[in-house]
Amino acid sequence: MKPLQLSIIGLGWLGTPLAGRLQQAGIAVKGSTTTAEKAPLLRQKGIDTYLLRLDPAPEGNLSPLLDADYLVINIPPKAGKQGDAFHPEQMRLLADQVRSSRIKHVLYVSSTSVYPELNREVVEADVITPDRSGASALVQAEQTWLSLAPERKVTIIRCAGLMGEQRIPGKYVAGRTVDSGNVPVNYLHQTDAVGLLAAIIEQGLTGTYNAVAPQHPTREAIYRKSCADFGYALPMFVTPNEPIPFKVINGDKLVTATGYGFAYPDPLAFPYSAK
Repeated sequence: MKPLQLSIIGLGWLGTPLAGRLQQAGIAVKGSTTTAEKAPLLRQKGIDTYLLRLDPAPEGNLSPLLDADYLVINIPPKAGKQGDAFHPEQMRLLADQVRSSRIKHVLYVSSTSVYPELNREVVEADVITPDRSGASALVQAEQTWLSLAPERKVTIIRCAGLMGEQRIPGKYVAGRTVDSGNVPVNYLHQTDAVGLLAAIIEQGLTGTYNAVAPQHPTREAIYRKSCADFGYALPMFVTPNEPIPFKVINGDKLVTATGYGFAYPDPLAFPYSAK
């Protein structure tokens, strides 16, 4: 049987280890980078790599990436000076090209930031889009990919805050003042993000899913341990004048669908690399 041919648009912090994991499973992987210097290093890993930018229209070698069975889009939205409309436009223009390709299945890596702070546990159905024009950039992007169904299979994976390697929580708050210490975290370790994405791809799952570690310690607990472990200056924890709104992401739907067992279910025990 011919192996699954898969392309990853975005061979970065998450896309590169995902490519390696899929190669180990016998999947033929190719992908894109925006940096010419990275391309030879990625090819050394056995990943057929092409230069591609979405600015917002695709610029570079998109055609070979669309000559595949499965497409993973892993492009974090960066609004900044480009504005909130930039990422939805990137996805709309890319989707236009996918519609005329042989891609059979699209997986879009989204984020749990699509959920409002509802001061409770939230599930996939808590994103409501009665008026797409007023929806967040990520929700608009999700809707663009969902519009490809039923002609193509579509999967949306909403990842919680991605941690691991040099993404160390204490580094971002060292010496600062923090008033959200009592808020629960929604984190996902890089190892489990790769494992969950691989499970989705290998099992051919469609639909919309949350990806998050099942335990939700407080930010204060996370920051205190992280700063102690890596020698960062401890932030000053203060009590806010008003309660800080929060959400607790429920990831049960994806775990039930995949049968996945987390390597790191507790963010307080996430391994990191200070190098």
